[in-house]
Amino acid sequence: MQGIGVGGEWGGAALMVVEHAPARRRGFYGSWTQMGSSAGNLLAAGMFAAMASLPQEQFLAWGWRVPFLLSALLVVVGLFIRLKISETPAFERMKAAGEEASQPLLDAVKTYPKSILLVMGMRVAENACGYIFSVFVLAYATQQLGLAENIAYFGVMIAAGVQFFVTPLYGALSDRIGRRPVYMFGAAFLLLLSFPFFWLLDTRMVVLIWLAIVLGYAIGNGAMFATQPAFFSELFGTNVRYSGVSLGYQFTAVFAGGLAPFIATALLAWAGGNPWLVSVYVAVLALISLVSVYLATETFHGEISEELSGKPSDGPGRTSGEPGRAV
Repeated sequence: MQGIGVGGEWGGAALMVVEHAPARRRGFYGSWTQMGSSAGNLLAAGMFAAMASLPQEQFLAWGWRVPFLLSALLVVVGLFIRLKISETPAFERMKAAGEEASQPLLDAVKTYPKSILLVMGMRVAENACGYIFSVFVLAYATQQLGLAENIAYFGVMIAAGVQFFVTPLYGALSDRIGRRPVYMFGAAFLLLLSFPFFWLLDTRMVVLIWLAIVLGYAIGNGAMFATQPAFFSELFGTNVRYSGVSLGYQFTAVFAGGLAPFIATALLAWAGGNPWLVSVYVAVLALISLVSVYLATETFHGEISEELSGKPSDGPGRTSGEPGRAV
């Protein structure tokens, strides 16, 4: 159900911002979409931490329902925005020219198979590790390390707060030096952090636990997360951009992020409570994303708002030879 909801929300929100953004500031403007996720995680962790402080009997009886009921307010705000906002100039021009895709999902798969696969590969580490650093870490800290629940919750809250502020900085940096360097930094950082992350947790020192979560969630994951709206959008033509971006983005959520906490829990059990297999898992995910970014073409110099009929781009000044629209 979460995937169905986010699948419709994220793609539209990201493209709405990126296609409205000035040509040389798409990374910065697009990153603001991701700040909503950081704010949401901060609110969710904070609210759940508050409810978890209740006596267990009250928490199980009604406390766990409160965050879900309050989230209805956010749904109302989101619905109001959707009903009031207009389509982007790029989409309106395409519609006026009669170049809308009759079967956008199928056309995206046919025209941009490489881009969809690259989006999936690039997102593997960010999505799966995001759940490990914000969900699995809660269970690991409390059940494996025997720490108080609020320690990990506060760590996630701090990390979400840090990510909220560094996200636009990463987005702006991608406008200056390119999407690939920023994204590759994030993937490489997670690769290097894969083992030290759990070493820091295993110290059972609160400050070091918080540091580990901030480094993983905000610094490493944040670099990739902030760059995604602009980077992914620039890989597709306007007529199939929504479908192409959403397909690659959400397919990864099903096979990477959604399963990550379960896989990590199983690996921890197989290793007898030692997290080294989980560290290997994180390292493999980071390596997949690192290779995917390496195979992707830099896109930050290209134009998406003034597209002409032609061929989908494999990068600035180059086309792939497939029928479709220029990026």
